[in-house]
Amino acid sequence: MLIDINRLLKVTSVLVLVTILMISPAMSLSQLVINTWPLPNATAAAYKALERGSLLDAIVDGCTNAEEDRKMTSVGWGGSPAENGETALDALIIDGVSHNMGAVGSMKRIKNAIRVARHVLENTKHTLLVGEDATKFAVEMGFIEEDLTSQESKEQWENWKAGKCQPNFWQNVIPDSTISCGPYQPKPFQFATKDTDREGLITEDNHDTIGMIAINSHGDIAAGTSTNGATFKITGRVGDSPIPGSGAYVDNEFGAAAATGDGDVMMRFLPSYQTVENMRSGMPPSEAAEHALRRIIKYYPHFEGALVAANKTGSFGAACYGWTFQYSVMTPQMDKPEIVTVKPFEL
Repeated sequence: MLIDINRLLKVTSVLVLVTILMISPAMSLSQLVINTWPLPNATAAAYKALERGSLLDAIVDGCTNAEEDRKMTSVGWGGSPAENGETALDALIIDGVSHNMGAVGSMKRIKNAIRVARHVLENTKHTLLVGEDATKFAVEMGFIEEDLTSQESKEQWENWKAGKCQPNFWQNVIPDSTISCGPYQPKPFQFATKDTDREGLITEDNHDTIGMIAINSHGDIAAGTSTNGATFKITGRVGDSPIPGSGAYVDNEFGAAAATGDGDVMMRFLPSYQTVENMRSGMPPSEAAEHALRRIIKYYPHFEGALVAANKTGSFGAACYGWTFQYSVMTPQMDKPEIVTVKPFEL
């Protein structure tokens, strides 16, 4: 029997290459939880659920931990009042395996926004429910309708009103929104304004969101967000957090990203989607996130924001602009969640 040496060498080379890829640390799949801001308890709660085997439980349990943590005033009930003093919640959950999503925006009087978002994913054919109708849906799903105001948020709002409602999110109106509370009317002959006065509206203490990514040992990915939005926002405002591609995004073949910061600007650029696309093209997570943020800064130099990202192999990173940013992460190599500090990149 004659042996085709060239063919045998080709087959052997392929088998060797496949073996190397299977055992290479760079290509091995590693379960992971990463989320915006130094929230190790939320990270640990998510990782515990991940070890039980449920990606969606990991996102829900992690975000719920932040929602119920009253020290985290920009997520969940009792913080970040709108200009009418009421707290409204946004949340998003994405299942990378099915590429299905569920979200709520400007939902009032329901505490567990991320859990309601999951019901939108699992119990409807829709992606996003908003406002009073989101509240009604939550009640139908068995949630209790209750006041989301806390003593702290009430005092915060009262002090803001006493200080002539400064700062706020109005522009091109009369009376002058920099010295009065309104009600407002549009100025005649309005012209578009440039990004000259956004600085200070969104700060490190008003950072708006927990964004979370979970990857299991099979390389499947889920992501989610939860927030009570920008402090003193105009009633009815929905930020970037519940918008797929902005607050978070997943491509199960490549990776995921989640954002935090000035959501009104970020949602105009879909930075989480862009970060994932950058990873698709071969960029490592931190570089992919920085590239997405640089697209924003071109138009909004006073913008403040950050992104965390992770790819399918378990590599992770982050980038930020306008502040020093911290995120939490846990992998099988860690005994407990670790907090990583990221310095803002320079232009």
